[in-house]
Amino acid sequence: MTLNIRSAEVASLARELATIKGTTITEAVAEALRRELKQSKRPLRDRLRSIQAEIATLPPTGLQADKAFFDELSGDA
Repeated sequence: MTLNIRSAEVASLARELATIKGTTITEAVAEALRRELKQSKRPLRDRLRSIQAEIATLPPTGLQADKAFFDELSGDA
């Protein structure tokens, strides 16, 4: 079966990944697709738990996430 990649960017990314992995372009694309499919099948709550656990290890900043904080972020300060 043939997969024809017509995007120069995608072809370049596939070559770059293959070079980094030290494998063929076909195997690099197959591995990336397997990894993406596996990740996509994980429930969102499980993916968020790992992010929450990582954030919980960060030290507190002392900043208050109130209306003034979000106004400043959006440029409405």
